[in-house]
Amino acid sequence: MVLDPNTLSPDGTISLTNQAFSHDGTFLAYGTSQSGSDWQEIHIRQVDTGKEYPEVLHWCKFSGIAWHHDNTGFFYNRLPEPGTVAEEDQSKFSRVYWHLLNTPQSEDELIFERPEAKELSFTPHISEDGQYLFLIVWNGTDPRNRLYYREVESTDPFIRLLDEADASYDLIGNDGPVFYLQTNLNAPKCRIIAIDSRQPQRENWHELIAEQDDVIAFAQIVHQQFVITYMHDAHHQIKLYDKEGSLLQELALPTLGSVIDLSGKPDGDELFITFTSYLYPSTVFRYDFVSNTLQPLRPSQAKFDPSDYETTQVFYPSKDGTRVPMFLTHKKGLVLDGNNPVLIYGYGGFDISLTPSFGITPLLWVEHGGIYAVANLRGGNEYGEEWHEAGMLEKKQNVFDDFMAAAEWLIEQKYTQSSLVSIMGGSNGGLLVAACLVQRPDLYGAVICRVPVIDMLRYHRFTVGRYWVGEYGDAEHNAEHFAFMYAYSPLHNVRPDIQYPPTLIMTADTDDRVVPAHARKFAATLQTAQAGDAPVLLRVEMKAGHGMGKPTAKVIEEESDILAFLFKTFNMQ
Repeated sequence: MVLDPNTLSPDGTISLTNQAFSHDGTFLAYGTSQSGSDWQEIHIRQVDTGKEYPEVLHWCKFSGIAWHHDNTGFFYNRLPEPGTVAEEDQSKFSRVYWHLLNTPQSEDELIFERPEAKELSFTPHISEDGQYLFLIVWNGTDPRNRLYYREVESTDPFIRLLDEADASYDLIGNDGPVFYLQTNLNAPKCRIIAIDSRQPQRENWHELIAEQDDVIAFAQIVHQQFVITYMHDAHHQIKLYDKEGSLLQELALPTLGSVIDLSGKPDGDELFITFTSYLYPSTVFRYDFVSNTLQPLRPSQAKFDPSDYETTQVFYPSKDGTRVPMFLTHKKGLVLDGNNPVLIYGYGGFDISLTPSFGITPLLWVEHGGIYAVANLRGGNEYGEEWHEAGMLEKKQNVFDDFMAAAEWLIEQKYTQSSLVSIMGGSNGGLLVAACLVQRPDLYGAVICRVPVIDMLRYHRFTVGRYWVGEYGDAEHNAEHFAFMYAYSPLHNVRPDIQYPPTLIMTADTDDRVVPAHARKFAATLQTAQAGDAPVLLRVEMKAGHGMGKPTAKVIEEESDILAFLFKTFNMQ
């Protein structure tokens, strides 16, 4: 046991947020967060002895940690010390520092900043060969990024290799001065390119793996091969390519599901794959390049028999005819008589894909006769950047149309009826279910709205809401944006004298990503407008945030309340 997060605080409200081992595994730098906050502190521990170093690094949010290969310290990014900038700029002016091990933070050396571009953030990364220090440069949730670099030991200015923010550029690895990247530049579903830093002009870039019909989810270099996880109709496939871009083989995964993680060394002979699906608990597999075998590293400890259940994938038309995929998980032998309770989950935004995952709450739901549905809406990355862009800004209504069409299709196909349809989403997904609730209150029998973004005219004024302007728009400063945002903003489209279905709105008192004012205002507005007898409830979790780092006891209580609400609403036993 290197570190037990359960010992960080007596009540479990201090959580482990990120972790970075030194290259040889001697040291661990890890971040902790209190009460679910996005703010974190970085601590340092010697792995073998468990010794904690005295220094604690503050003012970190969305911070990366890049250890020098000689273990003398690491690079990290942080925000300004409170009081040194205006309050509204507290999450701006990102800086990269060098921390020397066993010294106070006050002695950390400033490595890079761009005060003239205060919206930009910088995440440090050291190449596997220890030669280069890269800065991944990002602006909020915009998937388009920049890439700077210099040699680790250099004090020269950083070379701005990619500085136009015209596409996403994900660094895969390098062979000396040749950098391998995954990019969606001129390829919405991504491709793999090589850039020789000695001749970085675009006309010298070399395409190794061209854009395919399926989206590249992520890629690594292991055994001097490209290990590429593709997304095919919202589930993953793994393909191996040589360094010249020739396909070698596809690895056979256990079932339709998701690759949570890949790990391996560029010169290593083994690849570790963490795999999961709706009926398949997370399991680590080991692939041996020499023997060409893929086997579980160890059996799952989950006490669950999937043989009584099944997951299928269906496709349904949205309002404009767009073909949308949806996963359905339920007991085998389901009778299509329109009497099955359904829980539909969605997100639809920020380039985030909903691939199959294992969860206890959905399992409890299907064990008691429910259908668990996950709709892969526009706004995600299931089919690449074009799919994402079709669900953002002025096209955001497409996401809501996709989600409402999912319920309509399930009703038409006799899976269920409107009084037995429940919908659930959180954060941007909370906006989704709230918008669908106010647009089609007749379509649903219950709504679970978790940590939602509700006030689309003012969201950017609170904490890190400014990060989302590229996705949603800015109603305060752009009249065109105001028009389409006002048209769907849930807070501004609640109508009086409407019978709204039973609704559970959930937030947390210390959520510093989506402030609880959204949920509170929405609950008050809905309660005032409610013309029927169905309850509109507000659940506020204490000493918790947007969802990250919630102690197990609080998770159990929260999920139990959701199930109790649904079971009571639908008279389920």
